[in-house]
Amino acid sequence: MSPFEPSPGRKEGREYAQIGLLAAVPAILVAAPLVGYFAGRWADAKFGTEPWLMILGIALGFAAAAREIWNLVKKSEAIEREKEKDKER
Repeated sequence: MSPFEPSPGRKEGREYAQIGLLAAVPAILVAAPLVGYFAGRWADAKFGTEPWLMILGIALGFAAAAREIWNLVKKSEAIEREKEKDKER
């Protein structure tokens, strides 16, 4: 077996990596807006701007979650392409 040829365990590892990446999506969708909410509430209390910074924090949390999910989907697609290449060999 050549060192550049993936081992059978590595192929199985790719599937688990892909599942792990996609399983993180719900946690990201919850965590990022919550962080924005609490940071915004804190900033509103500090600067007396209720509720504007909280709303901004939530919006930025959703934007950050969307960006991270986009990156995870791209990584998952790359893993899928690697699996397809292995099937062709």
